[in-house]
Amino acid sequence: MKLSHVDQAGRARMVDVGAKPISVRTAVAAGAIRMSSEAFQLVADQAVAKGDVLAVSEVAGTLGAKRTAELIPLCHPLGLDHVEVDASLDAGLPGVRVRAAVKAVGRTGVEMEALTAVSVALLTVYDMVKAADAAMVIVDVHLVEKQKAPLDA
Repeated sequence: MKLSHVDQAGRARMVDVGAKPISVRTAVAAGAIRMSSEAFQLVADQAVAKGDVLAVSEVAGTLGAKRTAELIPLCHPLGLDHVEVDASLDAGLPGVRVRAAVKAVGRTGVEMEALTAVSVALLTVYDMVKAADAAMVIVDVHLVEKQKAPLDA
């Protein structure tokens, strides 16, 4: 298998997408953070000293998607058309699940932006709740789907 971000000499490089056709790109990613029952209850009751954990994590995830090219060295800077981040409580973990959907019209996919959105949202939950539970664990960050559709569809 040939890696697209490595040149013939084995050096890292940004992929040239200039010849690719412009298309509608979408991606969805998801992940979760497990925490103690006590920390979960604080989040559920909106009793965390730093504020509304779910709302702040959603905003942070959106910002993360928009800043992906600054964080991941070989990602192309993209003009995103839409970012939607949803953070929800899951008593079964216990913890928070995050799902992010990203859309752009361009020559390259938006899966890294979706994955970054989820990761930053989960890191924000960790930051806001760590005083109550420093043993939280971020789990299962993954790409759920990605699609490419012709621009005229």
